[in-house]
Amino acid sequence: MINVIYCHLHTARTVSKQRFIMLGECGMKEWERRVLRQNSVTILQDLVVDDLLIQCLQQDGILTENMAETIMAKPTSQGKSRHLLFLLPKRGPQAFSSFCAALTATEQQHLSRLLMDFTEKDKSFSEPSLSRPTQECVIPVKRARTHESMEMCLDADSPVTTAVVPCMPEFYQSHRSQAYPMRSCPRGLALVLSNVRFDSANTDLDVRRGGEVDEETLRRLFMELDFTVSLHKDLTAEAMRRCLEQFAQRQEHAEYDCTVVCLLSHGVEGSVYGTDGQLLELDWVFEVFDNARCPLLQNKPKMFFIQACRGEEMDNGVDQLDGQERTQSPGCEQRDAGREGERDDKEREEKDRERLRVKLPQRSDMICGFATLKGFSTAAMRNTKKGSWFIQELNTTIRQRANDTHLADILVQVNGRIKSREGYAPGSAHHRCKEMSEFTSSLCKDLYLFPKYYPNN
Repeated sequence: MINVIYCHLHTARTVSKQRFIMLGECGMKEWERRVLRQNSVTILQDLVVDDLLIQCLQQDGILTENMAETIMAKPTSQGKSRHLLFLLPKRGPQAFSSFCAALTATEQQHLSRLLMDFTEKDKSFSEPSLSRPTQECVIPVKRARTHESMEMCLDADSPVTTAVVPCMPEFYQSHRSQAYPMRSCPRGLALVLSNVRFDSANTDLDVRRGGEVDEETLRRLFMELDFTVSLHKDLTAEAMRRCLEQFAQRQEHAEYDCTVVCLLSHGVEGSVYGTDGQLLELDWVFEVFDNARCPLLQNKPKMFFIQACRGEEMDNGVDQLDGQERTQSPGCEQRDAGREGERDDKEREEKDRERLRVKLPQRSDMICGFATLKGFSTAAMRNTKKGSWFIQELNTTIRQRANDTHLADILVQVNGRIKSREGYAPGSAHHRCKEMSEFTSSLCKDLYLFPKYYPNN
């Protein structure tokens, strides 16, 4: 009996040793390792490690389930990237090519091209001519990618996405005093509610073709900005309410510096539609995050982005003529309701006590970007392949300018980009149509996102 047990243990150790030897012999080629090392700074800065990229590597047999969970558990995008780069050189001779394919599948072609260009340069200096065993490596069979794994991949007409430009330490140090604190990692929680398909039995609202592009664009953008993103699709108005209330009460808000809410749907002035054709009032949404109902976000910036119609009228544009700019009359300052000279000593003492407790207005520190002006429709301004104009320009401008521009100025630049765009649909009412975005703000400081910069790291 003892001999049998010893035999089993010896066999198990032999098999384990063989697997270890084969892993070493089947590892990434030396020139591929060198390419990853030489480009590690750029990869750590630009790479977005999301569910689709991990899924691609899992399906190719490069990552195990435990490896995938460990990577995605890292709190920052750079942490995820760093752990992935640590694992890849040990995951077999196909790891490099599978990684490049996964980059292409997740619209990070600039990184794939960067690695492939270095590969061509380094191949001539690839590996020293050492004698190695000729044992054949056992490579997992490459499984066909399912429809589900590729549903986020867009066609050739999809928007070109560049990496978020990182903030420089010098800029952070010179601007932090006038800005909202932005040091937490992750920056905050982000919620994206996207309604694309509506219940035909209860409403005549059309499918929002191209809406899937917008939701994925925003998900990737805020992930790269180091937000923890939650995406919920095709919800009724009541389900949207529950989701927003639960999100506003999440305890993580206490630890983070800001939050983001994105609503993508059909809409009318002041409301957006649920998939059941019922309306969700935007004023109620803002109320859920005000200083009374969401104390964990008091004094912290709350960002809202609304991609929805605000009316039925189409903006056909007007011919530009020179003219005087419209001026506004100065506002009046409200006087104090009472006069100190008329108060008695008791009232004075009570007021002094009240001063000890800092009060906040009911609603503050919010900024909301709208795709259109009040009363205008945006249905014609959503490209089925590239997504809506507003989300396209918001994505591009944040990626290019968030490193040195605060959000209010970014939204001004988005307005300028939208203003210059014009619909192209010859023979239809939408030809040469226009759109104009706008935003409202109760921010009390400059809102810089300081992308990819952490002063405590």
